[in-house]
Amino acid sequence: MDDIFDADSRMLTDRLVAVRRELHAQPEVGLDLPATQKVILRELAGLGMEIMTGRSLSSVTAVLRGARPGPAVLLRADMDALPIAERSEVPYASHNGAMHACGHDLHMAGLLGAARLLATRRDELAGTVVFAFQPGEEGFAGGRMMIEEGLVTASGTRPVAAYATHVDCETPRGRLITRPGPMMASASGMKMSVRGTGGHAARPHQAVDPVPVAAEIILAVQTFAARRIAATDPAVISITRLHSDAEAGNVLAGTVDLEANIRTLSPTALETVRTDLPALVTAIAEAHGCRVDVQFIDSYPVTVNDPSETEWVLSLLDERPEDVVRLAEPSMASEDFAYILEEIPGTLVFFGVEPEGGSAPLHSDRARFDDTLLATQAAIMAQLAWRRLERTADS
Repeated sequence: MDDIFDADSRMLTDRLVAVRRELHAQPEVGLDLPATQKVILRELAGLGMEIMTGRSLSSVTAVLRGARPGPAVLLRADMDALPIAERSEVPYASHNGAMHACGHDLHMAGLLGAARLLATRRDELAGTVVFAFQPGEEGFAGGRMMIEEGLVTASGTRPVAAYATHVDCETPRGRLITRPGPMMASASGMKMSVRGTGGHAARPHQAVDPVPVAAEIILAVQTFAARRIAATDPAVISITRLHSDAEAGNVLAGTVDLEANIRTLSPTALETVRTDLPALVTAIAEAHGCRVDVQFIDSYPVTVNDPSETEWVLSLLDERPEDVVRLAEPSMASEDFAYILEEIPGTLVFFGVEPEGGSAPLHSDRARFDDTLLATQAAIMAQLAWRRLERTADS
């Protein structure tokens, strides 16, 4: 891969690390991220870009127009943190009850670096680059909201490709991982409220106790995928929340609330779960004299890397000194970059930033990241956009 950005990116290392640590120390959760947005806008100021902010979320879209004619390419970074009290013990740790435990602070800093690298070569740039800084990745569907607010047409022309990186603090530093086709699973949920009558714990025969019914439902839900979905079509279903309304130890609950998290890789598996699992839960409850309210919640779709685009990305990454790995199987985690990939062919690439001494996993309150690789991350993003535009210009 052309190394024109590698040399320039190394000169940005200190600045990118400082910005990343500033963002890490002031994480914000969800769709309203005013402090985070302020940092993004500050760092983009003076780069000669068209800047747009979101109406219903704190997004930032920056459009860089090259001096040479050509198509548009989109680069994306997510902005939001998780509602986790940090215990990483790094000097710049957050103390506000939230934490960048999924590396979104690195994503933002890396994309800011790519924006700076490309802006310095605007006179040579063959087309347009759209930089999308997106809130609400952690369950709020911020990517879908940005699309609804016009992200895909922000530059006036639909991008020919979209790229994003996602860091991983358990993957060896510098390793690049991707695959054509399904990259990450869809994420759905199912809320269940099992209703009995409650009563005295000494006289359960005079009540309809929903607790053992809920226990039976839990076992049925946990084993559903193994018996209803082909083993060759991965699906993971877990009960993640459980709560009863009993407020005393000698009182039978009247209601038990449960929630399941559902991960699938195919429309067939998802449709089976959506149709058959509520029916199974309802039958179990009714068999024991309980009522149950079931709400199925569709969330993120499968993240699908465009096969042709991804093979091209892999061919470029293979030119780099970093270790490039073709992922054998998709991850069962999910990503709302999936919404952008439904609109624009593109690729998500995992990037290893495991620190010296190792780290707890993503989403852990002890997760730590090696941010000295931000220059490499920025160079890769800039090079993908640059080379994709050159590819179209040369064709």
